[in-house]
Amino acid sequence: MTILDNSSEKQAALFPKGDNNAEPAGARDTQTATGRGRQGSTPPAPNNILDRFFQITRRGSTVAREFRGGLVTFFTMAYIVILNPLILGGFSADNAPTDVAGGWLSAAQVGAVTGLTAGVMTILFGLIANLPFGLAAGLGINSFLAVSVIQEVTWAEAMGLVVINGILIVLFGVTGARTAIFRAVPKELKAAITVGIGLFIAFIGFVDSGFVRPTAGGPPVQLGDGGSITSVPTLVFVVGLLAMGILVARKVQGGLLIGIVGTTVLAAVVEAFMKIGPASATNPGGWHLNTPVLSGQLVSAPDLGLVGQFDLFGSFARIGGLAATMLVFTLVFTNFFDAMGTMTGLAKSAGVAHKDGTFPRLKSAFIVEGFGAVAGGATSGSSNTVYIDSAAGIGEGARTGLASVVTGVLFLGSMFLTPLTSVVPLEVAAAALVVVGAMMMAQIREIKFTKFTVALPAFLTIVTMPLSYSIANGIGVGFVSWAIIGAASGKAKKIHPLMWVVSAGFLVYFARGPINALLGG
Repeated sequence: MTILDNSSEKQAALFPKGDNNAEPAGARDTQTATGRGRQGSTPPAPNNILDRFFQITRRGSTVAREFRGGLVTFFTMAYIVILNPLILGGFSADNAPTDVAGGWLSAAQVGAVTGLTAGVMTILFGLIANLPFGLAAGLGINSFLAVSVIQEVTWAEAMGLVVINGILIVLFGVTGARTAIFRAVPKELKAAITVGIGLFIAFIGFVDSGFVRPTAGGPPVQLGDGGSITSVPTLVFVVGLLAMGILVARKVQGGLLIGIVGTTVLAAVVEAFMKIGPASATNPGGWHLNTPVLSGQLVSAPDLGLVGQFDLFGSFARIGGLAATMLVFTLVFTNFFDAMGTMTGLAKSAGVAHKDGTFPRLKSAFIVEGFGAVAGGATSGSSNTVYIDSAAGIGEGARTGLASVVTGVLFLGSMFLTPLTSVVPLEVAAAALVVVGAMMMAQIREIKFTKFTVALPAFLTIVTMPLSYSIANGIGVGFVSWAIIGAASGKAKKIHPLMWVVSAGFLVYFARGPINALLGG
């Protein structure tokens, strides 16, 4: 997700130097990005246990504002309860991503565990880290699992890798290694990774909607069918994309969710009149994944059958230790940089960041976020991470973990609405993916393309992901090219030793096929 860039010297002055876990000096200045609060005023003393626990008054907020902010954050994030099942699951093996053994995940079950994990982790984050950040299944990692990882392992084994990824992130947070690694990677490369993932997600959306199709000859892909949009579902995708884009551009709270719901209603009306039906060999212009028809009950008890359905070390036996390790490596890096950048941006937006970019309860936030990855893998809903969409709640005045608790409770309630996922066609979900990809592209502003030693590695990182259909390949090409080009340009001393270690690991990753052959694998 994109990183907000609205810090200022005034915000930096809010905080004393020293312990990163210190709370902001709210008595000196409670002004925030939204302009609430008054400089030089002394906040009144906390008047209830809720206020004292979350330090609401100290941060220049109120209980009512925290509840409102938590509500807004939920509505801006709620689309993930519908979108995640469409990415990871389906309603049969014919319309779901299948693994190497032909296994697939039920969309209804994925929807239930998506709400469950997001609810529990967001509540824990609010109680422990006391920050107004919502957590849910991360876009990018779920696409990586559905498109790449399950081509090599089963779904249970893939979720085992996600759990291992989360355990490593927790250890990095506990030991302080997370901060050290984060500082070792140049900020331009971090930004390029986020941009590349955004472009990759958008490309998936274009392909899934039929807006871009492969060709039998000539260029690898083309627009629609022979350069024209001939499918009604693809036209619905275009309408949905424009509608969601307008809502987001106008900063409508919950714009993505409103867009998904509205476009789904449009799709249902179109289907009711035109009887398009599902896509097939004889009906290539039909709906993909789901046919938008309202039938049966839309509210039901959540099916949590996926909880605990993961195989921790099965992937190592199936594809070998080297290949499995590199998949974990990719998951860690994808999770790692996105979450840290997002939390930094949100902390600045909320006015709770220190001058050096750290924020109160930094270590606690990193550890809980790491456990989000563990919980996401353990429930088969994919790694849970902090969402930049939380900025909407912060914009409404949320400053403490109470807002996160409110958001989490609402996510738990969303588990009972998972049958709605069977109504949303893939073309609608694809429009949301493109919009999210566009949001992530905003990080490109952090890259100095005027310096070619920066421009080429960043460019290679960005374009390799969609062109090779792999996040891992993009990250690896970026790291290796950054180290080699930088060293050859006389800047070897500026390249952190950890960059060389990571680059060497990726070189092994890219050569894993010949290496396995030499080793008899």
